[in-house]
Amino acid sequence: MDTHHIRYFLAVCETLNFTRAAQKCNVTQPALSRAIQQLEDEVGAPLFRRERNLTHLTDLALLLRPRLQEVADGLGDARREAQRFLTMGDANVSLGIMCTIGPRRFTGLLANFQSTQSDISLHLLEGVPQMLAERLERGEIDIAIMASPDGFPESLEAVPLYREQFMIAFPAGHRFSDLSEIPMAAIDGENYLDRVNCEHTHRIDALMQECGCSVKVVHQSEREDWIQNMVAGGLGICFLPEFSAVVPGVQTRPVIEPEVWREVCLVWRRGDTLTSSVQRFAKAAREYAWA
Repeated sequence: MDTHHIRYFLAVCETLNFTRAAQKCNVTQPALSRAIQQLEDEVGAPLFRRERNLTHLTDLALLLRPRLQEVADGLGDARREAQRFLTMGDANVSLGIMCTIGPRRFTGLLANFQSTQSDISLHLLEGVPQMLAERLERGEIDIAIMASPDGFPESLEAVPLYREQFMIAFPAGHRFSDLSEIPMAAIDGENYLDRVNCEHTHRIDALMQECGCSVKVVHQSEREDWIQNMVAGGLGICFLPEFSAVVPGVQTRPVIEPEVWREVCLVWRRGDTLTSSVQRFAKAAREYAWA
């Protein structure tokens, strides 16, 4: 017994006419009659009595009709639920956000998305790129916004969103205040505050060594706000992405010779069929005026 048998049976029950039932199901009458015969063979007894232009339900058909109607209704509910999920009536998007992305940059996208896609709820998960990549690969999040100086695993697909330059952050009154740009070599001898969650830490360390810079790491922290407050308090300098929201008392200048940039990307698991909600968020992120 398949779904077509059930649908044809219920149509005949409703119309009490094989011709009208076939029209209702958009099939030929011989095809519907064959399906009803197959169903009768399966249940082992006739379901309808045909008398001229009248069709009557047998006692067995009267018994089966409410049960098969429940089956049909359940299948309809399942289809509607699947359609609602795929077309995003009220589904969620699990979104990974790299913890070093400045909220000033990201909040604008959220506000824009909420104003145009209010039926979609975003669940945000913050983390470092390695953790976000692992959760993408395990299917625990749908999509992520992050950067990686070494590129992403082959299992992930990445689309660039925007680029931003790294800056030197320093306290008010620091000798860098009079500069419009800061050569990498100029930070030699400075007290240094290490942002341990920065995905470019190893690359920046290598560039400092190439420039002959020797800095003294005085503090390390995973907390961006702690690092910035220590900068504002005069405890040292640090590197910050260009669009970071800085606390009062922190000044920034672009680092040059060499410049250091990162590319922030929209990332998802390669080969995944993205739900409509995820596709809508991805489209909004790509079209957003990041600059």
